Amino acid sequence: MIKYKLICKHCNNLFDSWFASSKEYEKLKKLKYLNCHNCNSSSVEKTLMSPNVLRSSIKTKKKDENKKQDKIKKIINQYQNFIKKNFEYVGDNFEFEARSMHYENKKNSKGIYGSATKKQIEELSEEGIETEIIPWIKDTTN
Repeated sequence: MIKYKLICKHCNNLFDSWFASSKEYEKLKKLKYLNCHNCNSSSVEKTLMSPNVLRSSIKTKKKDENKKQDKIKKIINQYQNFIKKNFEYVGDNFEFEARSMHYENKKNSKGIYGSATKKQIEELSEEGIETEIIPWIKDTTN
């Protein structure tokens, strides 16, 4: 099977059509069995076609994307390990603990990490409490 992009010389309509072979196309053309479905004209011709070579480039692109994702995951995991070793986990109490540290001037205390909503982070920022948001990948290893 072969697919050709055809054009009607009468109305300039572009359309695709499948043929058993290039010889089959020539045979149907010679017998004037090819016609435009838009205007029914028999003045239909093949147009320039580009080969379909996207498959391998798509696979290559996906492999490259997967490599990038793996690299990013590795970096995030390194950050997470550093944070787990050097900061105190406060879970959902992050907002309360951050305010406590800020207003009680606990400068020498260990840093904290935990969960907070976007709104909570905005409120902390408005109060002058500095926070950082980093992506967190849940540990799914057994």
